[in-house]
Amino acid sequence: QVRLVESGGGLVQAGGSLRLSCAASGSIFSINTMGWYHQAPGKQRDLVASIARGGRTNYVDSVKGRFTISTDNAKNTAYLQMNSLKPEDTGVYYCRVQAIQGDYWGQGTQVTVSS
Repeated sequence: QVRLVESGGGLVQAGGSLRLSCAASGSIFSINTMGWYHQAPGKQRDLVASIARGGRTNYVDSVKGRFTISTDNAKNTAYLQMNSLKPEDTGVYYCRVQAIQGDYWGQGTQVTVSS
C-alpha cells in the first residue's frame, strides 16, 4: 500500500512563502516522476511543477522564477518551495507520484494567499 502525505499548506499574505512537502511511504519502487498540481476553487487540477528521475524539472509559466521543486530521494519526499505568492496561487495543492507500479495522489493541502 502506497501512501502520500502532504504538509506545509496554510494561510499567507501576498508576497510571502510556503514550503510544501510530500512524503511517499509503503512499497514504492522506481519513482519516475514526482509532481505538484494546483486546483483553484471551481477549476480543474493543473500541473504546477514536476521533477523526473535524474532531476529534470518542468514548471508552468505562471510559477517560473517563484516556485522550486526538489526531492530527497532517500526519503521519497518531494518539496515545493513557493515564494512571492500571489492570491491566484490559492487552492489545494496535490502531490502526484508516478512509479513503475502505479500512479498515486495525495489528499491535498490547502494554500490560501490573502491580498
